[in-house]
Amino acid sequence: MNRSTAPIEIPQETRPRKLSLAEKLYLPLLGGLMVTMKHFLRNLFTLKKRMYTIEYPEQRRQYSHRFRGHHILTTRPDGSLRCVACFLCATACPAECIHIEAGESPDVNIEKYPVVYEIDMLRCVFCGYCVDACPEEAIIMSKNYDMAYFRRDQSIVGKEDLKKPYTFDQSQLGYRPRYPEEQTQRATMESGAVDLVSAARARVEEAAEATKAS
Repeated sequence: MNRSTAPIEIPQETRPRKLSLAEKLYLPLLGGLMVTMKHFLRNLFTLKKRMYTIEYPEQRRQYSHRFRGHHILTTRPDGSLRCVACFLCATACPAECIHIEAGESPDVNIEKYPVVYEIDMLRCVFCGYCVDACPEEAIIMSKNYDMAYFRRDQSIVGKEDLKKPYTFDQSQLGYRPRYPEEQTQRATMESGAVDLVSAARARVEEAAEATKAS
């Protein structure tokens, strides 16, 4: 079977695609408008418990306790930062949005502390790698997602800003190394697993005794 060896003609100029009559009249937009109207009418004539919208900011959605929101720098009982300026969070950050300047700590038990600790919130991708990398649990994340800025320099938050949000409200903490609220659930699951094993062994013993009796 012979194939044609004629060269493929490559267009030398860009030609816009010819629009159909429906596209010229913007009729495809009606599909999107129908979706919008469907949700509008559903919210208007159905019960409130089935509504898709909420009255923000008076109402807030309940997010998971692993939500990756605004960062928090944790403190020791004396109020000093737990951060020891090891630069592991800045090294692990894929967006390179963490800037740290280390200084010698006056406490002889602590080698360094962050003189400057800044996060560029506009560059941050909220991946949580900084939380995973920190050996001191000095940085965690909250459920706070209210981050709006009027100027570019407002998006660079420092130590004082990172200590403020939800530091003392445990219910607003997000992604972090340990979850005390899960310890009870984990203990229940572990005890349940042990009970299943015990039940399986009991069934095997009962079956063996029944076999001997027969």
